Amino acid sequence: MIKEKNWRVLIVDDEPNNLQLLRQVLKDKYNISFASNGLEALEAAPRIKPDLILLDVMMPELDGYQTCIKLKADPRTENIPVIFVTAKSQVFDETKGFDVGAVDYITKPISGAIVQARVATHLALYDQNKAFQIQLRQRTAELAESQRTAIHMLGEAGHHNDTDTGLHIWRMAAYAGALARKSGWSVSRAKQLEFAAPMHDTGKIGIPDEILKKPGKLDEQEWVIMKTHAQLGFNILSKSKTPLFQMAAEIALHHHEKWDGNGYPNGLKGTDIPESARIIAIVDVFDALTTRRPYKEPWPIANALKEIQLSSGKHFDPHLASCFLAIADEIQGLKKEWDAREADSGASDFYW
Repeated sequence: MIKEKNWRVLIVDDEPNNLQLLRQVLKDKYNISFASNGLEALEAAPRIKPDLILLDVMMPELDGYQTCIKLKADPRTENIPVIFVTAKSQVFDETKGFDVGAVDYITKPISGAIVQARVATHLALYDQNKAFQIQLRQRTAELAESQRTAIHMLGEAGHHNDTDTGLHIWRMAAYAGALARKSGWSVSRAKQLEFAAPMHDTGKIGIPDEILKKPGKLDEQEWVIMKTHAQLGFNILSKSKTPLFQMAAEIALHHHEKWDGNGYPNGLKGTDIPESARIIAIVDVFDALTTRRPYKEPWPIANALKEIQLSSGKHFDPHLASCFLAIADEIQGLKKEWDAREADSGASDFYW
């Protein structure tokens, strides 16, 4: 007889007669493995990778409940369905059985038909769940790629006509992630900031070329127009309600605010400015100072760091400025890495 999908079933019981009985019931359809106690089951399950475990409840040293808890705590075995097998004469707590992770239970003395039906049912459910998980991972990967593409396009769009910024948006995003982690953000939230940062100047897509490309300082009227890019960026990015784009929208709107209240567009002061925007304010200025622009040569890194220090408490959040200065070596390392990418690949190439 051809065994169904080569399913692997691990039977765990300290009584040899029970093991043999279950083997006779299942051997024609499934690949059977055995363990005579909980410890053996914990050793065998990661190695065998069974598709289902039939687990006796009453065993010496490590009972079925304890064994199941440990199986569910191990990433290698946590998703394997467990069916408890218990004698009618034993006290079996159904609620506890399900609480520790079992999907069903069978009572002894067993009925061959019931065992086969329960095993087939839960293997079918397990198969469906595995197919769903594969589909979910594929869909998640597609969504993640779509999101990365959107970030890339919006980041590049904001600097499409700004030919002298090179990899500014990607380099300052790396700085932003480093500063966020130093200031106490979780790794996942700092990564979200790193993804949001490249979109901070999305609103520049609405600024005329003659202003963006002007080689000298802007006059008063030109400056009024330039400052509208913050609101324009917010208007574009806030259309999405995802956490990433909501963060990107708040950064776009507020990254030109200043700690002392003399920034734009809303003149926010101190901690009224979102922390994400306060971080971007520092890394944006640092990168602008240390790179060549149409109207200036790049500043030496030491001079740029000095400017961050001097602007602490005025332009920048003092705590974040101190954190930035504390990781100056890491920032310089990131700058070298991205400068090398720009030299090797050209400003239009992008690698995350």
